[in-house]
Amino acid sequence: MARIVNCVVLKRPAEGLDYAPYPGELGRRIYESVSKEGWQRWVAHQTTLINEYRLTPIEPKARQFLVAEMEKFLFGGAAQKPGGFVEPGAGSGSAAT
Repeated sequence: MARIVNCVVLKRPAEGLDYAPYPGELGRRIYESVSKEGWQRWVAHQTTLINEYRLTPIEPKARQFLVAEMEKFLFGGAAQKPGGFVEPGAGSGSAAT
């Protein structure tokens, strides 16, 4: 039977993660209160941040930035898309003539 958590991202009960996806206290908080779908939303947002800001996750400053953004996204609700970011497929749609 799937483990159900009250997901802080989705704001509703959903299937919980199978394991803590991050070490330490933060990983425990994520495991206890973020669903699989909520975590996947973070992973997609993280990918956007890495690509738009051209981050190298192995660098300590980039890791610190991503951890801070992860906490905001999952628990603070204040995470934002990078400035000037346009969702794929949300362009003007006009073709060159």
